[in-house]
Amino acid sequence: MNNNKDLNEMETTLSRVQAHKGVHGIVIATHDGSVIRSTLDNIQTQQYSTLVTQLAAKGKGVVRDLDPEDDLTFLRIRSKKHEIMVAETKTYLLIVIQNPHEL
Repeated sequence: MNNNKDLNEMETTLSRVQAHKGVHGIVIATHDGSVIRSTLDNIQTQQYSTLVTQLAAKGKGVVRDLDPEDDLTFLRIRSKKHEIMVAETKTYLLIVIQNPHEL
């Protein structure tokens, strides 16, 4: 995060998303997987930041391979237990983990 505006925007977004029913946790990470902010414990934070940033990079590559003028902006993965949503910006990834059964 480069300035106070970015930090304020991030904190506002974090608070708004965390208030939604079913949200288990949020990780904000750089594109290389470095954690900026998280509401999860350290082990879960490292797992989600590392694995999801790798998956997002793969997804971005797939989208670019299909259409070189397109870009990945959002990725959603649903399993039996969780739903992982990833919003990508130029500077970071917003990773939201929620329980789809609590919605």
